[in-house]
Amino acid sequence: MKNIPFGKPMIGIEEKEAVMKIMDGSILVHGPVSIQFEEQFAAFTGAPNAVSVSSCTAGMHLIYFALGYGPGDEVIVPAQTHLATAHAVELTGARPIFVDAEKNTGNIDIYAIEAAINSRTKAIAIVHYLGVPVDMPKVIDIAKKHNLFVLEDCALAPGAKVDGIHVGLHGDAGVFSFYPVKHLTTAEGGMIILRDGDLAKKLKLLKAFGVNRNYGERKIPGMYDAEVLGFNYRMSEIHAAIGVEQIKKLPSFLVKRRENFNRLEAGLKNISGITVLPQPMNERFCSSHYCLGMMLEKEIADKRPTFMEELGKKGIGTSIYYPQPVPRMSYYRSKYGYNENQFVNAAAISDQIIALPVAPHLEFSDMDYIIDSVKQLWSEISV
Repeated sequence: MKNIPFGKPMIGIEEKEAVMKIMDGSILVHGPVSIQFEEQFAAFTGAPNAVSVSSCTAGMHLIYFALGYGPGDEVIVPAQTHLATAHAVELTGARPIFVDAEKNTGNIDIYAIEAAINSRTKAIAIVHYLGVPVDMPKVIDIAKKHNLFVLEDCALAPGAKVDGIHVGLHGDAGVFSFYPVKHLTTAEGGMIILRDGDLAKKLKLLKAFGVNRNYGERKIPGMYDAEVLGFNYRMSEIHAAIGVEQIKKLPSFLVKRRENFNRLEAGLKNISGITVLPQPMNERFCSSHYCLGMMLEKEIADKRPTFMEELGKKGIGTSIYYPQPVPRMSYYRSKYGYNENQFVNAAAISDQIIALPVAPHLEFSDMDYIIDSVKQLWSEISV
C-alpha cells in the first residue's frame, strides 16, 4: 500500500539552513528578511507593492480595517469559500452578503453579483477556487460601475493568471496564504499585493500596532509613537526565511502540480458518475492546480464518506473543499438565516466533491495508483 498524503510541506535543507541563520542572529522580527521576501514575491507576481502578514486571514482583515469598514457596511462574498473570507468581513462589524457559485468551476457566479449590490455595499471579495482564476475583467466592470473595492482571496492561487496578469492585481488588492499545504509555505503566513502605494504604506503601519517606526529606523532605542490603532499582524524573520527559499522553488512546484493534475484528470474523466472540475490553461486563463476536484453524481453522493474512507485505507489522502457553503455554517446560519434554495450550486459542490492530491511531493506513479484505486472502489460503491 502506498502512502499518499493530501498535502506535504516541501521543506529542504535550504529552508532549514535559512531558519538556523535567523536563529543564530539577533533579529527575529522587524528585520531585513521579511522585506526581502516581500520584494521576491512582488517580483514573482509583478506587483508594485507587497506586504507580508501573519496569515491570509490577517491580511484580508487588515485591508477591510484600513478601509474603515464597520457596522452598516456590506461586502459581497462567495458562498463557496473558506470561512476566512467571510470572517475577515464579519470581524470588522460589516456584513458578508453571500453569492452562489458557478456549477462548473466553484467560483462566484459573476452574473449574480450585481443583484446583491445595494447602497450599503462597499466591496466585492473574489476567491479563485482551487486555483481556477475568476474572469476578473467582468468583475472589475461591475465594481467600476458601482464604485466598489475588489479584494482577491488568492489563498489557493499563486501562479494563476487572467489575460497574462497575476491574480491579485486585477482588483485593488490580493491576499495569499502560506499555510503548510499551500503552493508554498512559511509554516504560517500571508502576503498582500497591490498597486496602491499609499494603501501599502498604511497596511505596513497597521500590521505593527500603528507604530510609526520599525525597530531599525528608531533614532533612540525604545522610543516610538502610535499614530493610529493597529494590530500585531507581522510576519517574523523565521517565517520569512522559509518563504525566501520557498519562492525560489515555486515555479517548479507549479509545473509539477500541473503535470500531476493533467495525468490524474486524463485517468478519471471517462468514469461514469464522476465529473472532474476543469482547471483551464489557455490564452486567457492560467490555473494553479491546487488539487483535483472530483464531483460525484448527486444520486450517490451519500456514499462519499465510505468512498473517502476506503481511499484512506489504500493510503490515499483526500479532503473536501469546502465541507459546507459558508452561509450554511452554524455561526452564519444562526445570525443571518439560511435559505436552502439560495446557494444551490455551492451546496452541491460541498456535498458532492472529493479533493484529490496533485501536489509536488507526488509522482506520476502516485497519480496512476489513485486512478486505479478510484476506478476499483467506484465500481464497487456505485452499484
